[in-house]
Amino acid sequence: MSHPQSFQLGSLPIGSSQLFLIAGPCVLEGEAHARTLGASIARIASDLGIPYVFKASFDKANRTSIHSFRGPGLEEGCRILRAVGEELGVPVLTDIHTPDQAAQVSDAIGDVDVMLQIPAFLCRQTDLLVAAAKTGRAINVKKGQFVAPWDMKHAVQKVRDSGNDRVSLTERGASFGYNNLVVDMRSLPTMRGLAPVIFDGTHSVQTPSGNNGVSGGQPEFIPVLTRAAVAAGVDGVFLEVHENPAAAKSDGANALHLNNLKPLLETLLAIKAAAAV
Repeated sequence: MSHPQSFQLGSLPIGSSQLFLIAGPCVLEGEAHARTLGASIARIASDLGIPYVFKASFDKANRTSIHSFRGPGLEEGCRILRAVGEELGVPVLTDIHTPDQAAQVSDAIGDVDVMLQIPAFLCRQTDLLVAAAKTGRAINVKKGQFVAPWDMKHAVQKVRDSGNDRVSLTERGASFGYNNLVVDMRSLPTMRGLAPVIFDGTHSVQTPSGNNGVSGGQPEFIPVLTRAAVAAGVDGVFLEVHENPAAAKSDGANALHLNNLKPLLETLLAIKAAAAV
């Protein structure tokens, strides 16, 4: 069922009856890697008829350690994102962390369709939401691990009151005690009453700072949670994908191996079709 507040991201409908995919590495690890991985994911998505958005961060500003790899930075990162988007002919998604980055990223991406993502830790930051909205770009707000799903109406309204109706929400798990996240599937229909909803199947299996100060993960549960989310009626799926998670420069512990992407998507499409009956 289409969402009443569906919108377009280029030629891609967000909130239509068609499931779409946001996928890529957690952080940009270089242009060659982004192009190669993006092309691999795009081929899988194309073969299955799933609209695709390439995602990667130019800067991971909330890494656990000051010594962790953060990415190539805004200027080089946006150049890579633009190159990947142009080469693959797909929209791109990337995080912004400060209000001034909104216009800078929008301008640097140029003619490529981009979705600006508000990180979960920053989902209540009014100035950031307003600045992102005023670019006119599509906005994806990740639900904070500390925020009730119905309270995300405030983030949505900040974007809409700033003149931008192209906003979606993403579930990525809620804090459950220390170093653990759980997904309350009730949050999905609750937030879908506010805006189109995306399920992040990889951050939802993260164990934040749970591995001696480094975030760990339980990637074996990615398929379980993602299947449940699609059955619950989400509009899109967000997956951090890597061809060698053990060597990934960020969030490898909770990434989906590239080899597991196609069979998972095939299952999700079958569930989507069954749920529509």
